[in-house]
Amino acid sequence: MWLDAYNQGLAQLRQAGYVATVEAIRDGLSSLTATCVTDSPDIARVLDTHASQQSQTVPVRIYHPAPDRPLPVIVFLHGGGHMAGSVAVYDPICRKLSKATQHIVVSVDYRLAPESPYPKGLSDARMVIGQLWPLLEKHKLAYLSTLTLVGDSGGGAMAATLSADYQYDPDVNIHNQVLIYPSLDYTMSQPSVTENGKGLFLQQDKMQWYFDQYFQHGEDRQAASPLFMAKSEKMPRTLMITAEFCPLRDEGVAYVQQLSALGIPTEHFHLDDMIHAYLNLESLVPMQCRATYQKIAEFLITSGDN
Repeated sequence: MWLDAYNQGLAQLRQAGYVATVEAIRDGLSSLTATCVTDSPDIARVLDTHASQQSQTVPVRIYHPAPDRPLPVIVFLHGGGHMAGSVAVYDPICRKLSKATQHIVVSVDYRLAPESPYPKGLSDARMVIGQLWPLLEKHKLAYLSTLTLVGDSGGGAMAATLSADYQYDPDVNIHNQVLIYPSLDYTMSQPSVTENGKGLFLQQDKMQWYFDQYFQHGEDRQAASPLFMAKSEKMPRTLMITAEFCPLRDEGVAYVQQLSALGIPTEHFHLDDMIHAYLNLESLVPMQCRATYQKIAEFLITSGDN
């Protein structure tokens, strides 16, 4: 019913000559999340701060569910097609993630396209990771130096890119990654892009527009795609979360198969009745959202993080 109403609204807007703008996309994700993710659990300590290096400053919001004891750390990269989303929009989702996993969550307010195209958002995330432990120490936050990257949609693309970048770096040890319906193929070559690219919330033509705003200088989109990046046995332990009616489903499946073939410990949590971005639609699908947070928590517990 919700999808029917959503698609009808889109059709009416198009008939009226409406053309989406960056501001409308951002407002839409913000409004949708605020309307549908209404449960925002209390976290013992929430801190707005920033990581900085030379002239670069990146805002972050840190959630510590148990300040009296050291906990492992999640760096969270929000979704929004590299164009939308923010620390504020994803605040309730990060609170749920911190509470469910009993991890410190560091949510990164990275720069967005089109004002800041590829690779500026990734540069922000790298800087936060590089400054992570000193930042936590600066604010006297008790932590364990165990790092997990978590991202949904475009944030999942960023997490997977960073995991590939850091796989041989002796100074950065990413223990786990959790990829929630991630965007892993900027060439849009997987069958589910066309199979699920109309009428199921995330539209194929909208994805193309997002990527055109993100890649503005003729970059090699295949080389920038985590699905096609070189991988080794040094890639982190991975939980892949996919949805049956998501255009990004098949690239998630292909990616986890690649890691499994390398002997990387992987788990694949697939919801056969869900669409893309369902975590932002929690009031419509509360059971599936609870199951997702629980699965992430179980995955991290079995890694020995806690």
